[in-house]
Amino acid sequence: MEKSVVTISNEIMGGTPVFAGTRVPIQTLIDYLVAGDSIDEFLDGFPSVKREQVVEFLQVAEKEMERKAA
Repeated sequence: MEKSVVTISNEIMGGTPVFAGTRVPIQTLIDYLVAGDSIDEFLDGFPSVKREQVVEFLQVAEKEMERKAA
């Protein structure tokens, strides 16, 4: 991953992990998905987040889970 899709800074949302270049918390995506909403529904609600950011975040999370399970 060349540039992180996640930003963590005390100056942005008090250090809450957000999608880079936005103030949209990563947890918001997770909440949408847990509730059964689609990625498209999330993106409709948060147009500052790009589909590519969501896909890359989910791919990195999947790899991390696989790494920890091994």
